[in-house]
Amino acid sequence: MIQEFKDFIAKGNVMDMAVGIIIGAAFTAIVTSLVGDLINPIIGLFMGGVDFTEWFYALNGEAYGTLAAAEEAGAPVFAIGRFVMAVINFLIIAFVVFMLVKMVNKAKAAAEEPEEPKAEEPAGPTELDILMEIRDSLKK
Repeated sequence: MIQEFKDFIAKGNVMDMAVGIIIGAAFTAIVTSLVGDLINPIIGLFMGGVDFTEWFYALNGEAYGTLAAAEEAGAPVFAIGRFVMAVINFLIIAFVVFMLVKMVNKAKAAAEEPEEPKAEEPAGPTELDILMEIRDSLKK
C-alpha cells in the first residue's frame, strides 16, 4: 500500500497539480491586491466615491460607521462589498486561467504539428527486380 502511494505521488500529473495549487495560492494574493488596491478605487471614482469594501448592511438595524465597527460590536452584517470584491477576484482569476490555458493549448498544437513531408527519394530496385534482371541476362 505504501509503495502504491509512492507510485501515485511520483506520477508527473500529481506533482504538476501540486505546483499549480501553490502558484494559484500565490496568484490569489496578487489578484486580491489588484482588485482591492487598483480596480475598486477606479470603480469607486466612477460611481461617485463609493467604496465597495465598506458596503454593508447591519441586520440588527443599528447604524455603524464602518464594517469594522459593526463587526467589532458583534453585529450580524451582510458584507455586500466583500462579496462584490470576491466576484471581481473570481472573474479576473478565471480570465487569467482562460488565457493561460489558451496559450498552453496553442503551444501544444504548435509542438504537435507534423513536419512538412519530405520529397520521397526514388527507390532503388527491389530484390525481385534484381533477380528478374539476373534471370533475363542468363537466358541470353
